[in-house]
Amino acid sequence: MRSRFALVAFVGLGVAGLLWAMVDPANGGLATLLAAFALVAGGFAWLEQGGDTARDLTLVATLAGIAAAGRILFAPVPSVQPVTIIVATAGVALGPRRGFAVGALAAIASNMFLGQGAHTPWQMLAWGGCGAVAGVLRVALQRRWSFAFFCAILGMAFGTLMDLWLWFAFYPHTWAALVTVLAAGFAFNIAHALGNVVLALAAGPELRRVLARHARTVHTEVVWA
Repeated sequence: MRSRFALVAFVGLGVAGLLWAMVDPANGGLATLLAAFALVAGGFAWLEQGGDTARDLTLVATLAGIAAAGRILFAPVPSVQPVTIIVATAGVALGPRRGFAVGALAAIASNMFLGQGAHTPWQMLAWGGCGAVAGVLRVALQRRWSFAFFCAILGMAFGTLMDLWLWFAFYPHTWAALVTVLAAGFAFNIAHALGNVVLALAAGPELRRVLARHARTVHTEVVWA
């Protein structure tokens, strides 16, 4: 009950922050930062409702660390990174709550090396959202090509969300400014999407099977006759 109340409260604060940015664009950077922090906190309150064990949380932390290391390793290649694939796979294999946690933790962990900033909570929210959506759609993402196509969409969606945040927080709220920001980020979003397809086809289903096998092992119940 307490975690449910926290979830509602944090989501309400997040919406309030976005509304503040809409009515007061001069303080859009601060308002959207607070909104993102509130929404991410709501995501972790949602995770708490799942009643995860210590082994579950250890797996989440391990996957987040692997995703963060992969992002750092691929940093010289603009927008091509394994984070989205690992996060989406975690969502499909382990469910939306743990998929969200893997994405959010991977973003903040990798930014310890790549640089924290006002973008960090929005990256946490965006990658966490990738894991959550993958978990919700897990039944439709069991085949290699459907998963790869989905990851391409996630690559575009992630980049577009970050572009929208950049416009909403720091640019005039005009159509001209919005088109300029989206156009500047389009090539990077395409690179992210294409990189996701390649990585998903190469390793996505295999990683999902490993994680699904682990999840079944963790939740196996022993009944004594």
